[in-house]
Amino acid sequence: MDENGGDGFMEQKPKKHKGKHDKPKPWDDPSIDHWKVEKFDPSWNDGGLLEVSSFSTLFPRYREKYLQDAWPIVKQALKEYGISCELNLVEGSMTVSTTRKTRDPYIIVKARDLIKLLSRSVPAPQAIKILNDEMQCDIIKIGNLVRNEKRFVKRRQHLIGPNSSTLKAIEILTGCYVLVQGNTVAAMGSFKGLKQVRRIVEDCIQNIQHPIYHIKILLMKRELGKNPALASENWDRFLPKFKKKNVKQKKVKSKEKKPYTPFPPPQPPSKEDLLLESGEYFLSDTKKFAKKWQEKQEKQAEKTAEKKRKREEAFIPPKELSKKSASQDSTKSVEDDKSEVAAIAMSIKRKSKELRKQKAIDDVKAESYVAVPEKLQNKKSRRSSLSLVVKEDED
Repeated sequence: MDENGGDGFMEQKPKKHKGKHDKPKPWDDPSIDHWKVEKFDPSWNDGGLLEVSSFSTLFPRYREKYLQDAWPIVKQALKEYGISCELNLVEGSMTVSTTRKTRDPYIIVKARDLIKLLSRSVPAPQAIKILNDEMQCDIIKIGNLVRNEKRFVKRRQHLIGPNSSTLKAIEILTGCYVLVQGNTVAAMGSFKGLKQVRRIVEDCIQNIQHPIYHIKILLMKRELGKNPALASENWDRFLPKFKKKNVKQKKVKSKEKKPYTPFPPPQPPSKEDLLLESGEYFLSDTKKFAKKWQEKQEKQAEKTAEKKRKREEAFIPPKELSKKSASQDSTKSVEDDKSEVAAIAMSIKRKSKELRKQKAIDDVKAESYVAVPEKLQNKKSRRSSLSLVVKEDED
């Protein structure tokens, strides 16, 4: 026996080898899509659910008539999944709950999303699609992102666009159904599409980026995705980068701060104080009435005189010019005309001289500068005749 009371030597534990469990698994097959959501089979949960789960939501009054008409369609769609639904028109609420026939535990969450979409004005045929496993929904609250109501309405209109063109472009590029209603935006689609829609909506309402720029980026991403060579590369160098332009805002006029004084301003005089100063306080009622009537008559007389003066202005003839002033004006006009005629004549003469010079330069003949043989002979004959005459004179 050894010191520890053991019955012999201690058994040595086998060494752990790294990668002992790294064996090929049946699910490690590249042909299997791990992200695919398989359709629920009721045989997976034969026993059903142990507890009853229920959700309820309120709806606005203007949706009451539509929900009342569309409720049989909703009830029939939920009945296939074993979900019971109730429409309470007194309280203005919709309730969904599980039953003994319910097998899919997640279908109650889908039913909750269905009644939420119905309360946010989504049409019933579109809202029923949320019961499919591939379809998800997101209700984006935009009412509390902007305080100013006018600004909020304007930005919400940017999201919709003219004739809902911007909204349609967002739906096509993201593959989601989008509905703008009041202070919320309801979206239905895949998780990836819903993420893109939420970003576009929040950026638009918070004035970070206009939806048209997001649409341009999504279009470019779609084109880049078609190229398999760029599948593993970063696309940031291909995407446009939009800079936000700062719009000049009106400067708020700051009021000049008055110098601080510890003493309060003087109290303005009351009506009684003013009457005491003028002496009207001690007058009798008849005198006060007479004074007011006199002031009224004076104001009325001033107004009538002003109106009369304005009426008579139309009948006042204009001032006629005197003979001297008329003659002076005529002589000035004649002198001005003469000076203008002289200036025109001088300019015409100048232009005619320039034209003559130009013509003389253009009409230069090269023959005049070249010596002709006939002329040379004539010159020689003249020289010979002159020399003979000179000799005779000498003799």
